Amino acid sequence: MVTVVTELAQCFHLRRRYGQYTMNQESTTTRVMEKPPFDRSISQDSLDELSMEDYWIELENIKKSSENRQEDQEVVVVKEPDEGELEEEWLKEAGLSNLFGESAGDPQESMVFLSTLTRTQAAAVQKRVETVSQTLRKKNKQYQIPDVRDIFAQQRESKETAPDDTESQSLRTNENKYQGRDDQTSNLVGEEKLIPPEETPAPETDINLEVSFAEQALNQKESSKEKIQKSKGNDATLPSFRLPKDKTGTTRIGDLAPQDMKKVCHLALIELTALYDVLGIELKQQKAVKIKTRDSGLFCIPLTVLLEQDQRKVLGTRIPLIFQKLISRIEEGGLETEGLLRIPGAAIRIKNLCQELEAKFYEGTFNWESVKQHDAASLLKLFIRELPQPLLSVEYLKAFQAVQTLPTKKQQLQALNLLVILLPDANRDTLKALLEFLQRVIDNKEKNKMTVMNVAMVMAPNLFMCHALGLKSSEQREFVMAAGTANTMHLLIKYQKLLWTIPKFIVNQVRKQNTENHKKDKRAMKKLLKKMAYDREKYEKQDKSTNDADVPQGVIRVQAPHLSKVSMAIQLTEELKASDVLARFLSQESGVAQTFKKGEVFLYEIGGNIGERCLDDDTYMKDLYQLNPNAEWVIKSKPL
Repeated sequence: MVTVVTELAQCFHLRRRYGQYTMNQESTTTRVMEKPPFDRSISQDSLDELSMEDYWIELENIKKSSENRQEDQEVVVVKEPDEGELEEEWLKEAGLSNLFGESAGDPQESMVFLSTLTRTQAAAVQKRVETVSQTLRKKNKQYQIPDVRDIFAQQRESKETAPDDTESQSLRTNENKYQGRDDQTSNLVGEEKLIPPEETPAPETDINLEVSFAEQALNQKESSKEKIQKSKGNDATLPSFRLPKDKTGTTRIGDLAPQDMKKVCHLALIELTALYDVLGIELKQQKAVKIKTRDSGLFCIPLTVLLEQDQRKVLGTRIPLIFQKLISRIEEGGLETEGLLRIPGAAIRIKNLCQELEAKFYEGTFNWESVKQHDAASLLKLFIRELPQPLLSVEYLKAFQAVQTLPTKKQQLQALNLLVILLPDANRDTLKALLEFLQRVIDNKEKNKMTVMNVAMVMAPNLFMCHALGLKSSEQREFVMAAGTANTMHLLIKYQKLLWTIPKFIVNQVRKQNTENHKKDKRAMKKLLKKMAYDREKYEKQDKSTNDADVPQGVIRVQAPHLSKVSMAIQLTEELKASDVLARFLSQESGVAQTFKKGEVFLYEIGGNIGERCLDDDTYMKDLYQLNPNAEWVIKSKPL
């Protein structure tokens, strides 16, 4: 990659003058650059026939805009962690802080968590625990420092002695239903194997979400006799990756209850780290030192602060109002406009509009008719750039940038999937709104001449080069960044639906955690009841599921408290889907009583081995029932 960058630099004869890129022996006003002779054998040859022209022009426009607004900008201080601090912070983020330090004690809660990890995830945890332990010993900390081998030995012993139950059995039955190549290295620590979704090896275009990504990468490294080939091909012909159909339903971000989503984030961090470890890539999280930022306004305001003030205006809003309005204004001008997003507004006019928006936006007196379409596009990009912390977050910006170094496009997508899960809610929701808008722009490419790669080139510097971090880099590094981030931006746009999916292997791990926690709670309750001289047999009868008592085998009872028909017994069949259940209830709605329509209410899986999960229409109910037989089934609307 470095060789390619050097060749590009020599080809362009670029040098930096006063913050601008200029061609050697040509006027500084020259904008059109010749196409470099790309070597089609490299992974970055997917930079399209337009070369990098759009990227460098956008970078020049950003620098000019920054000069005009320098007085408004704050620089965020990024703290470089001391020895061991990085790993200690990582363990906290992964929900394992009770394994060390002042909070160390009986790590029983972590035992349950660790019992669900794959071997690569366990190795990632072990590596960080050992580093923290060594650091604490060097610093003569008098904390309890467990040996990581003891930790994993304890959790294996607990699994061997723990009694089995219906929920854990159903999870294993579901996992063992599939056979394939990837399951050979996907075994849990002391547990059964996670397995792929099809009996035959999945085609190259399939993204397997049933087996840990790190396990897949390790399996490929261990079993492949030939070298792993790097990604090739023009991005215009990027493979169409897809998700194989999952009968138990696809889980998307936003479908799970907060307590389960927290567990998903812990597992996603461990999985991402394990994947990078397997591929030999360093993953370093950064932390922004808290600095004083403006607590009101529109630009240069933290997303969370902006949303707090917006929610006082519009209850439940999850995307900044100014962000929504700018997108709306661009779309009002028509998405067929040639050069949309690429052609900038006049810098002085943009500065004046910013000041006017700050003063009048919330009062409702700003004249949006005065904002030209290209001005609105420039304001949108400015809003993203001037966030005090990047939209991709300080913690994970470097990890997003490192995606370009992963060997294959599939692994790059897998890493992006985990990174999207790890983003704070406000960042993730705003990024989703942006990507959906960009796709609508691309849908009009025949008229606006903005292909997915054009849009990726224009938007990459706005997302990946955060001015607030005060990052400085060499010319050669900027070439690497340009090529890599443009391709990463392309993946974010093209595969946004896939990237907002929670991998099934992680959902299964959450189910296992919940099952083990239920078992632990039941044992504790039985002990308590025994001490209190309660009738144990009476308790066990009460503990049985109401579904088992009231509903015949092969039938589920679905509750719909907000619909006319509040309850219905549904016979499970091989072909019954969640959409069929909804249709039966909604068909009972008529006249004045018809308050809900399709798309306004959803079928939920609640309890058993999951907290709460919104089901997609294509979920096969019998398969899901077998996975979670103790769940309740409720039709309701999604919370705001």
